[in-house]
Amino acid sequence: MADFSRREDELRLGGRVSPGILARLWSFHAGAMLWRNTMVSCAAFVVGLGVLWALVEFARMDEVAAAAIGFVVANSLHYLLGRAWIFRGTERGRASGYALFLINAGVGLALTVGLYAAVLELTAINYLVARAIVSLVAGLVVFVLNAVFNFRQI
Repeated sequence: MADFSRREDELRLGGRVSPGILARLWSFHAGAMLWRNTMVSCAAFVVGLGVLWALVEFARMDEVAAAAIGFVVANSLHYLLGRAWIFRGTERGRASGYALFLINAGVGLALTVGLYAAVLELTAINYLVARAIVSLVAGLVVFVLNAVFNFRQI
């Protein structure tokens, strides 16, 4: 007969049951990584926002296309800083880590561009403020994807 007393998301390691994903996400370890991620994200976001601003104001590029370019630039910087500081000690190789980071960034990019376009279409919010709001949602999603699936730190 099957044992249904354990939750499916728990693993048995060395006679010890590791906590499920939600418990790991609410841990001190995850909080410390989220703090470091927030610092790196803010720095990368400022760079991305600067790229967005320059492309819109000086190159007269469409706001959504410029946001996508700024996002890619910011995420490349984020990977370099994140690998060295946020997810230090990961066993994930550089090439495979960057590939998975780009896949996760693609999810973030789709979220960012989709939500950004919707906010611009449905509200009168300034394009820079809209981009900042959208970044909070996309940033948290990408952090969780990288922490759990890419660098396996949570």
